[in-house]
Amino acid sequence: MAQGKGSGEGRIALVTGGGTGVGRGIAQALSAEGYSVVITGRRPDVLDAAAGEIGGRTGNIVRAVVCDVGDPDQVAALFAAVRAEFARLDLLVNNAGSNVPPVPLEEVTFEQWNGIVAANLTGAFLCTQHAFRMMKAQTPRGGRIINNGSISAQTPRPNSAPYTATKHAITGLTKSTALDGRMHDIACGQIDIGNAATDMTARMSTGVLQANGEVAAEPTIPIEHIAEAVVYMASLPLSANVLTMTVMATRMPLVGRG
Repeated sequence: MAQGKGSGEGRIALVTGGGTGVGRGIAQALSAEGYSVVITGRRPDVLDAAAGEIGGRTGNIVRAVVCDVGDPDQVAALFAAVRAEFARLDLLVNNAGSNVPPVPLEEVTFEQWNGIVAANLTGAFLCTQHAFRMMKAQTPRGGRIINNGSISAQTPRPNSAPYTATKHAITGLTKSTALDGRMHDIACGQIDIGNAATDMTARMSTGVLQANGEVAAEPTIPIEHIAEAVVYMASLPLSANVLTMTVMATRMPLVGRG
């Protein structure tokens, strides 16, 4: 594909957790729209491979920066690298996250709890802080932040207390960010994703525990649908904002869950 001529031409995007799964799909879609994209994650080989493949397809700049978003020093270094190369940031996609094994709540270890809070919540907060500093100071000022909330930001699955707690907290962070960003032309929205087809959701096709104790297979949707939704959210002028959007398989058992 030739140099992008889409709505993102000349704009800079940062996608956390951008080396695999949903994050990689989002990064590819943004790059195809003309964005220069920075992807982050903890595995340099995975990031480099993703950046090379996406950039080769779209012909646009894709940079890989290794970063554990739960570490404040690494997040500071990440944003310093973005500032040094691009001098601005137009879009932050807080996508990085992890989960713990689906075990009863009382069996979750303290270390597991701290790890998932760091990856899913603290990381999003730290990246949002740095994005605010850049977006408030740059010319033209402002930008957009999109948080990956997940269906669990609305309704839990069985044995998912740590993950669900962090994703509910992301909703609070999204709303606070949207409010605090108003006067600075910073928009913030959230996309709640239901069963995107990734390695993490492969078990959906063989069956997952339901609220009534049964195990049932659940449908998934291609990552491309999620990526297209994020591109739409990002394409809006800063005077408009999608505060929340839910994208899921039509037959996913969300409505009526429980």
